[in-house]
Parts: sequence; C-alpha cells; structure tokens
Amino acid sequence: MIWCLWVPARFSCLRIGLSGEGTDAVVILEKTPFQEEKIPDLLKKPMHAELQMHNDIYCTFYLSPPPELSEIKATVVYPATEKHIQKYLRQEAHLIRETWEDYKNITLPFIQAQSFSIQWVYNILEKKAEADRIVHENPDPSNGFVLVPDLKWNQNQLDDLYLIALVHRRDIKSLRDLTAEHLPLLRNVLQEGKEAIVKRFGVPGSQLRIYLHYQPSYYHLHVHFTALGYDAPGSSVERAHLLADVIDNLAMDSMYYQKRALTFPLRADEPLFKKFQEAGKV
Repeated sequence: MIWCLWVPARFSCLRIGLSGEGTDAVVILEKTPFQEEKIPDLLKKPMHAELQMHNDIYCTFYLSPPPELSEIKATVVYPATEKHIQKYLRQEAHLIRETWEDYKNITLPFIQAQSFSIQWVYNILEKKAEADRIVHENPDPSNGFVLVPDLKWNQNQLDDLYLIALVHRRDIKSLRDLTAEHLPLLRNVLQEGKEAIVKRFGVPGSQLRIYLHYQPSYYHLHVHFTALGYDAPGSSVERAHLLADVIDNLAMDSMYYQKRALTFPLRADEPLFKKFQEAGKV
C-alpha cells in the first residue's frame, strides 16, 4: 500500500507494505484548513503546548489540539496502478520548455500512446457518478460543461474552495488543442462558472483564481476554480494559465497555442521527462 501524506504546496510520501494485501492503493492524507468559527474553541480548550522559539515579542509553539479540532481528510485511490503511485511519490523536478515542434514530435505521440483511464470523467459527465455533487451544468454538447467540487475540497469552509469545470467535448486534450473555435466554450466556463460559485457559495469572481494546467494531470480539458487566498497545488506560475488570459490570447491569434513555447515542470521519473531527455531537450 502507498501512503501519501499531502501538505498544501508540498508532498511527503511513504511506501508501507501491509501483510496480506496483494494490491496497491494510494492514500492521500491532508490536514483540513481551520474553520474560523472554531478558532475560539481551539484557543479556549486545554491542549499540550511546546515552546519552540522565543525572541523578544515573538514566540513559536507546537500545539496538540483535541481530536475534534484536528481533522485529517483521507482520499483513497484503489486499486492503484504504477502510474498513480508515481504521480504522488516525491521526485526531483525539472522545467521543460516545449516548442510546438516538441509537442508534435515528443509530447503528442506520448499522449496518444498512453492508456491512463479517464472513465471517471465520463462518469461525471454522464451522471453515472457524483451527480449529486454537480454545482452547475450547461448541457450544450459543444459549448457546455459540468462544474463540480474537487475532491481536495471538503466544502466545510471557503478558505480552500476548489471546483473543477469538465467540458462536455471529448476532443480537447489540453491547452495545445485550443483555437478561436473554442472561445464560446471558454467564455461560458468563465462566466457561468463565476455566476454559479457566487450564487452557491457567495464567493465573487474577483476572489477566484480560474486557470488551466499545462501539462494537465489528465487529458480531458478542464478548468480549475480556487479561492484566491488558497495556495492550491499546481497554481504556481510554471504550470497555471489563467483562463481570462487564455481567452484573450486566442481572441488575438487563433493559433496562439500552436505557435508559442510552453514551460512546465516534470518529475525526473516521469516517462514524458525521459522522452525529452532522449530527444536531447533537457
């Protein structure tokens, strides 16, 4: 079994063998954010406090809060393939600068050769799974999408708000496929997504970070909606592309993402990184 301990912005993963178990699993352990209304209880209740540092007016303590105020969320992937396992294990990372030629000759053939299942995406779109979690849907087959809470968000507080928009179209793998043809779809995602979130959760668009990943973690076009104050995994400059900027770029040049070089991080153990190494691009 694979136990992955996930702290926002960094990973710590352990591989633990369990006797009698013949199949691997990935377990992601994540400390949930504090809920503002529970802070007074946290400070009032007795707890163990260990002083770590005292310098003038500054002190640092390690606290052991009571169980009801120290929840940990566990996300399980079972059975897990080796691809799942490698995705969550900590590895040395490298920045790749991918030209359009690199995409055509290295990245695209690699994607086409992969068999990583995205059936779970189709299950959501077809309402075979998570139908009760849908926040908003535009059913148009070309310009529509489904908006659902990301599994990383437990919906108990808005500090780490995180939703995903999954487009109905199945022919768009990533940012590289986008042209001006897709502007109506992207504008729908941006506008309707913001409207749905402010209606359901009361968070205005000015407090949302709305972006696409490149490379994405799965090759079905999707858009991330996170709270602006939340340091969400993958929201850093080398991977996240703001949807509003993507729309402006495509309005300016329909072939923008078929022309420009894109930078993204890859872990040293990832097969795609090895392809770039073999091509002498690293």
